[in-house]
Amino acid sequence: MGVSTGVNIQKEQSAFQLKVQKFGRFLSGMVMPNIGAFIAWGIITAFFIPTGWTPNEKLSSMVGPMITYLLPLLIGYTGGKMVADVRGGVLGAIATIGVIMGSDVPMFLGAMIMGPLGGYVIKKFDQAVEGKIPAGFEMLVNNFSAGIIGGMIAILGYLAIGPVAAGLNNALGAGVQAIVNAGILPLVSIFIEPAKILFLNNAINHGVLGPIGIQQAEQVGKSIFFLLEANPGPGLGILLAYWLFAKGTVKESAPGAIIIHFFGGIHEIYFPYVLMNPVLLLAVIGGGMSGVFTLSIFGAGLVAAPSPGSILAVLAMTPKGGFLGVIAGVVVSAAVSFLIASFFVKRAANGEDQDLENAKEKVQSMKLKKEVEAEPVKLPVLKKDNIKLGLSSMSKADAIRMAGRLLVDTGYVSENYIDAMIQREEDLSTYIGNGVAIPHGVGAAKKEVKQTGISILQFPEGIDFGDEKAYLVVGIAGAGNEHLTILSNLATIMEDEKVAEEIKQTTDVDFVYNVFTQQ
Repeated sequence: MGVSTGVNIQKEQSAFQLKVQKFGRFLSGMVMPNIGAFIAWGIITAFFIPTGWTPNEKLSSMVGPMITYLLPLLIGYTGGKMVADVRGGVLGAIATIGVIMGSDVPMFLGAMIMGPLGGYVIKKFDQAVEGKIPAGFEMLVNNFSAGIIGGMIAILGYLAIGPVAAGLNNALGAGVQAIVNAGILPLVSIFIEPAKILFLNNAINHGVLGPIGIQQAEQVGKSIFFLLEANPGPGLGILLAYWLFAKGTVKESAPGAIIIHFFGGIHEIYFPYVLMNPVLLLAVIGGGMSGVFTLSIFGAGLVAAPSPGSILAVLAMTPKGGFLGVIAGVVVSAAVSFLIASFFVKRAANGEDQDLENAKEKVQSMKLKKEVEAEPVKLPVLKKDNIKLGLSSMSKADAIRMAGRLLVDTGYVSENYIDAMIQREEDLSTYIGNGVAIPHGVGAAKKEVKQTGISILQFPEGIDFGDEKAYLVVGIAGAGNEHLTILSNLATIMEDEKVAEEIKQTTDVDFVYNVFTQQ
């Protein structure tokens, strides 16, 4: 019974850790794609604010709008896109502007709430109306639904969520200031150093410390919070200890790891060295605490987050007059980490090589890089095999079935999609003018679409599509709302009358393929 209970507890802990990791990855995923924008803001701040390297009143006027509008909107868009692709991203950005205008502080926290919320709401709406929109009204419904829902969420953010997020921001700021005033900021390393190894460092840095640091930097021109996790000193101390006192392959691998960690900024490289001998958590905690203590004494900080956490990036984000304190913080943290780690590395038993490999595997597992389900192979929207030229005239129904069969045989749709294409044609003609028809499935057949793709059939003599003749039949299978992009691109192609006529008569598959793929 005791063993069973222990196993259950272990499973629950593992499940909880998995949820924490996924949440951390999601937070990190909203910020990481936009790091370039954060760096741009940091460089402009470091150089052009009144206390910067080259003060410039005109150029420094960009600092405020970037932190107030640009950065939160990018986070909100990215968060929405992670939930519901580009359409979700647009809703996420619309939702975020509500909390931005509903608060007088930079709304990074609000953006992390409103972005995914906007994506989630539009995703649920699309699922609810899937297959219920009358033929020919898809674009109208999609655009107006995005506008109406986006407007409503923006108003909600402005009136309700914005003030709440601002209050939470103020509470967090007050709590942080209390920790600083009490002189116990170094103690946060007790949580940060183990957590960044066990739960994902990017989640801590960009999901928690980054937003707090940005608000502090806006007020005083720098923030120590940018260095709480990004300081490369503790990891450097661990790797130096292994280089000097370990044996075999572990010793030989340490110099390369030092370069990657300290100059490349990839902190994950030292995680296996800690996990190989978990007592070394004491070393990184000690290094982190001493580094924060030193930074606090000097009043040091950075103007923006250094990403990746390289010493080069750290120095690039150091404000004018702040190099001594920042460098001292890194050096002291590395020295303390090295001294503690050296004691334990010397005492370590033989067999480090195998332990290092096991630790690396553990890190990979903890970062969820070993997925149980493989991702499906992504197909291009158009394959050359799906272009058929110089076809003899046939009935409209046969042409639609041929276009659908190509999509089935090349893996874009299931067999049932062909019948859905015929049904769509019976409900409403898919002839769009200029000798072009675009047969596609009814809305209810979206579930039959595996990936977005098209097939192209050319009939030089034309085939009857009702009262019109079609010379080009383009079969369309669009996942989500991607068929709208295909239609837009097709319209752009056919606007050029010379190109359109050549497509209808050419015998060159490469020409047709290049015209469509260039769009």
